[in-house]
Amino acid sequence: MKATIEYNSRKIEVNISNPIDISIPIDVSKTNVNAWYLEEPTIFPVDFDGEKALVSEGAVVNFNNIHFNPHSHVTHTECVGHITKKVHSVNQNLKFYIFLAEVVTVAPESRGEDFVISEKQLKTALKNKKRDAVVIRTIPNLTDKKRMQYSHTNPPYLLEEAAIYLREKGIKHLLIDLPSVDKEKDEGKLLAHNAFWNTAGEIRMNATITEFIYVPNDVEDGEYLLNLMIAPFENDATPSKPILYKIIK
Repeated sequence: MKATIEYNSRKIEVNISNPIDISIPIDVSKTNVNAWYLEEPTIFPVDFDGEKALVSEGAVVNFNNIHFNPHSHVTHTECVGHITKKVHSVNQNLKFYIFLAEVVTVAPESRGEDFVISEKQLKTALKNKKRDAVVIRTIPNLTDKKRMQYSHTNPPYLLEEAAIYLREKGIKHLLIDLPSVDKEKDEGKLLAHNAFWNTAGEIRMNATITEFIYVPNDVEDGEYLLNLMIAPFENDATPSKPILYKIIK
């Protein structure tokens, strides 16, 4: 099944029968990805006076509660409300869901005890390309990313200069396979978050950051159509399911 989309006077053709899911789900049957010092997520049946709402135990439906934090346990998309006094809702500020995206692969550079993504690396990867979104895959790109326990591990992160570059380049949607664009313990500075959303100037309310993605190794760097699907939570962040579609040349 193919679809043709007109984008800035350009016709883009994709095969919507071949979606590339780059989300990490909550899966309590396995070791779930985790960060920010929280316990594992849980999915459990409601208990009605000692009777579990499970068809396997005689109930007519399965009726589960789910306890999780979007920042810690699942691919999620966040807006500037993540770092502002007023908790803006990503569900209210993300109004469009289809974007032209560039997938880039970056090897974080060693700086002291840290590994970082620099402005120079992103400039080299993006060159003069104009995109709505950038999807950053870091290497090594092992499937362990789907179940990593990131707390107290000081994962790689974006330098402030890199976030400023993306903002000035007009990137509205930043997707990355790390738990945060910022250093795990940075004394609350959140330099990359603040820079990308431009909190010191005209705040970019419609810009988003999506963390905890996983881009399979067989997905080539290049241009894709991105469908950024989110769950309708009125919150600063919400679970999301970003889907890529390879553009037919």
